[in-house]
Amino acid sequence: MVVVLIILATIAFVLALCLKPLGHYIAIIKSIQQLPGPPCENFFHGNITHLYGPPEKMFKTVRKWGLEYYPIYQNWIAHISVANVVNPYDFETILSNMKHISKSKSYDMLHSWLGTGLLTSDGTKWQTRRKILTPAFHFNILQEFIKIFNEETEVLVQQLKKYSNCSIDVTEYISAFTLSTIGETAMGTNFGTETSVGREYKKSIQEIGEILKYKLLRPWLLNKLVYMCDSNYWKEKNLVKVLHNFTNNVIASRQKNFKPVEQKSDEFSYSKRKRLAMLDLLLTAKNEENLIDDVGIREEVDTFMFEGHDTTAVAICFALMCFACHPKIQERIFEEIEETFLNDTKLDYKSLQELKYMERCIKEVLRLYPSVPFIARYLGEDIVTYSGHKLKAGSMVHLHIYDLHHNPQVYPDPEKFDPDRFLPENCLNRHNFAYVPFSAGPRNCIGQKFAILEMKAVLVGILKEFILEPVDTPETLVMKTDLVLRSLNGVKVKFVPRKCAK
Repeated sequence: MVVVLIILATIAFVLALCLKPLGHYIAIIKSIQQLPGPPCENFFHGNITHLYGPPEKMFKTVRKWGLEYYPIYQNWIAHISVANVVNPYDFETILSNMKHISKSKSYDMLHSWLGTGLLTSDGTKWQTRRKILTPAFHFNILQEFIKIFNEETEVLVQQLKKYSNCSIDVTEYISAFTLSTIGETAMGTNFGTETSVGREYKKSIQEIGEILKYKLLRPWLLNKLVYMCDSNYWKEKNLVKVLHNFTNNVIASRQKNFKPVEQKSDEFSYSKRKRLAMLDLLLTAKNEENLIDDVGIREEVDTFMFEGHDTTAVAICFALMCFACHPKIQERIFEEIEETFLNDTKLDYKSLQELKYMERCIKEVLRLYPSVPFIARYLGEDIVTYSGHKLKAGSMVHLHIYDLHHNPQVYPDPEKFDPDRFLPENCLNRHNFAYVPFSAGPRNCIGQKFAILEMKAVLVGILKEFILEPVDTPETLVMKTDLVLRSLNGVKVKFVPRKCAK
């Protein structure tokens, strides 16, 4: 009898352990499905079937939902429910709280490529990596990068001169520029982006983006055994091999020439580090402090090579298109450049900081075309949303930056390109989390100052040589869902030499 009771008690205990998380999971689903949202097609596919089809259809549908169900809505597929946030109040609640820093399951799809680097990790690992890498974007380091920005800009300008008075899709050229720049600055390495290896790397990033988008709408593929039955599994493995080989070669090249920093005092922890490029910081953290291993270094190099070049590249492309479409604004930017660099003033950190009007224009570009259109988190504790709904800890939340930036309740006439939105007096009454192109809070983009400086430097170089004329316009661009914000058919601009125009 005693044995039977022990067995029954054990079974009851095991059932309790299993049912407790199951009960919490059901509570999460119920809390999300109380939100408004698009109608359900069927039980298994939920309401996400509205997103199936060409990538441009998915993009348009999500934009429609953001306006129709403002300030928050739900969608779901099978057993996965998501709360979609499109208002600044809930953005602040989630992004400003350290309890909500864990990235959602959507990012698991990046693990085969990026591992658990700064973008995808959380907890102690994320805090350690962030601490290692923060000095890589110190003021002293950024100042030294300006020279490289200028050199790479000159290479780009010489390429563009071959297409004077012609319209071209700028995406390939700008992508090569940003990849070379991240290589020379953060990695201290020449990637040789115009070699066959460099071109294969860029092509592989684009192709893996298509696969990840495919998986995003099919959450059952998160199960590796199921995914192995899909042809994309083997294609992804081959692409990841190409990407990892490229970064492994970058690391090996730098390691070969790496010289340890002399550690003479306790001041090493900051004063020495702040003068090291990113890859050197990682090698120092491995060789001298044992804070990271070879796999960890590759994770961070993969992460920064992707985020450091692709996001900035699309931002520059959209900036060129916006300036081309607004000649008066373009001319005002050029006049500011002329005034700032009068008498051959050196293009350096200080002079780039003085380009206030250009900076407002860049901010407006990033409002209209945020490079990362949405981010995703798990809630670390229960919250009450701006609309009064309660969401449970563990809920998956998508924060739609694009929809936040385009909402007429936040930005009047949101499709209009208006740099004056970012005049100090016009920002006073705007919610602090109404503009988040680099995310916000403790997990904001570590490289945002780097990106803005790089954009300023290349735009100065291009606008000093060319007048930009429109080919593509905001009305003709067909946007698509991808790892970063992209136009389906690239971004075309016409480059007219300024000397000829005069």
